[in-house]
Amino acid sequence: MSIDADQITDRRRLKRRLSLWRIAAIVAIAVALIATSLQSGLFPPSEQIARIRLEGVIADDPALIDLLHKVRDDKSVKAVILYINSPGGTASGAEAIYENVRSIAAKKPVVAVLGTVAASGGYIAALSADHIVARGNTITGSIGVIFQWTQLKDLMGKLGIEMREVKSAPLKAEPNPFTEPSPEALKATEALIQSSYRWFLGLVQERRGFDEATTRKLGDGRVYTGFQAEENGLIDEVGGEQTALTWLRKERQVSDRLPVRDWTPAEDEFGITDLVGKAMARAALSTMEGLSQKTLHTKRLTLDGLTSLWHPEAR
Repeated sequence: MSIDADQITDRRRLKRRLSLWRIAAIVAIAVALIATSLQSGLFPPSEQIARIRLEGVIADDPALIDLLHKVRDDKSVKAVILYINSPGGTASGAEAIYENVRSIAAKKPVVAVLGTVAASGGYIAALSADHIVARGNTITGSIGVIFQWTQLKDLMGKLGIEMREVKSAPLKAEPNPFTEPSPEALKATEALIQSSYRWFLGLVQERRGFDEATTRKLGDGRVYTGFQAEENGLIDEVGGEQTALTWLRKERQVSDRLPVRDWTPAEDEFGITDLVGKAMARAALSTMEGLSQKTLHTKRLTLDGLTSLWHPEAR
């Protein structure tokens, strides 16, 4: 009798386990169907304020631009908070962000909230917003453009190494680290910098309402704290996200009771498109967070082209 009783008990346990797995499977399928329905537009999402994070070194980022397009066209998004914590990056990358955020602002209000640093290209991105809020000790400004190269001519001479080249014209690949730049090369590089710098100054003058003299005075490359930036008119208010929400409510009649939801660029590096697959991929990647961060930093800091970037020199 004891054997029969044990078998009956085991069967009951097995049935309970199977039932739990069935329930879990049904719930997972239901969640996936709901998520798919929301993404397909079958059930319109509720009204919200979108938060877009711009962090790290700025570079050309098609995924981010695609995200900005989606936020612009999504009717459920009533306003945008652009959170910026960036020292800048490539001038062209910041230009792309500026233009696409301005296209959002043509349809719905955008507030920039500056974090620890929003300088150079980070400040260009901030200029795209209708209102700029920064912490009192945020590092911002650094209005300018830089082009740098390492000069190795003397070092190579000491090592007995000579760089030889054949090129189509004297200014091809100039300046370069292997030869002393000619006056013509330096003049051409200076013209390149000034062209981009005039564009940057024009953005500041237009967006902040300065005259040319004030713009050039403030745009001499220095950085400012949030307190100084407010005094000089480079930002509108000292505060944080709540300050931004208050401005949206008072000036643009956007309820500060709307949920603020993070919007992030699509990530499909592993070819995983189903909901469960993405969850599993994120769980696996979380165990490699430290390595991933190092890889991202290495990729981001490989910048080509004109750079609008602020970083204190290590001494």
